[in-house]
Amino acid sequence: MRVGAVNYLNSKPLIEGFAQIAPTASLRCDLPSRLADSLAAERLDVALIPTFEILSHPAYRIVSDACVASDGAVGSVKLYFRTPPEKVRTLALDEGSRTSAALSQVLLLNRHGVRPATLPLPIGEGLSSVTADAVLLIGDRAMHSPSDTEAERIVAAWDLGEEWHRDTGLPFVFACWAARAGIPTASLAAQLNGCRDRGVESFAEIADRESLALGLSKDHAERYLRENLRFHLGERELRALHAFRTAVVKAGLLKPLAATPAPLTGE
Repeated sequence: MRVGAVNYLNSKPLIEGFAQIAPTASLRCDLPSRLADSLAAERLDVALIPTFEILSHPAYRIVSDACVASDGAVGSVKLYFRTPPEKVRTLALDEGSRTSAALSQVLLLNRHGVRPATLPLPIGEGLSSVTADAVLLIGDRAMHSPSDTEAERIVAAWDLGEEWHRDTGLPFVFACWAARAGIPTASLAAQLNGCRDRGVESFAEIADRESLALGLSKDHAERYLRENLRFHLGERELRALHAFRTAVVKAGLLKPLAATPAPLTGE
């Protein structure tokens, strides 16, 4: 089984002990959007991919109740504004995740009736590399504060998990484990859940191991894992997925599904 996982700190608890718990599977780590492309191209069988990708591919199945979610501020998905949100005309979108890109557009449209022109923010680039009115940053680099020079131009900042929760009262699910059609996943699903269960018991160890390379303090990394993130796909998270699907369809970012959509989970 070829498995792909996200390379960010927020996903490390989902692959804790993977080699021991899932010894017959191979693991590849990459950025969310690249994993989605590899799953679509059948270079992977199962991957932790942005939820927008799952909603865009009706044949995909969510195969584990392990996920990356927040129930309020997420701390690693930020939209920075150089003009007031209602005046945004250009929006630079981090190419790392299409879910956060779609969520940015949904929030701007629903709150302010704004449909800005979008441009890509190449992976690895930061605020200073684009002149757009608003810039989306995701992942580990979004956990760092802007430099003093960059901060001078920022008039507002949204934590997208917090803003979604404010509008809906729901958590937001950023990524789930998904499989291509025809891939048997019953045994792997149990293993992925086992990795998650080990991971949520190992926040301190993960933070100690990962924080230095990310330029974060151990305390910051551990608080992020423990306080900002949720790793169980429960009833409220499934409601949030359905609400997000409705929102992106209404915004014109996703084509309406058939009258009876495929279930979001199932073997």
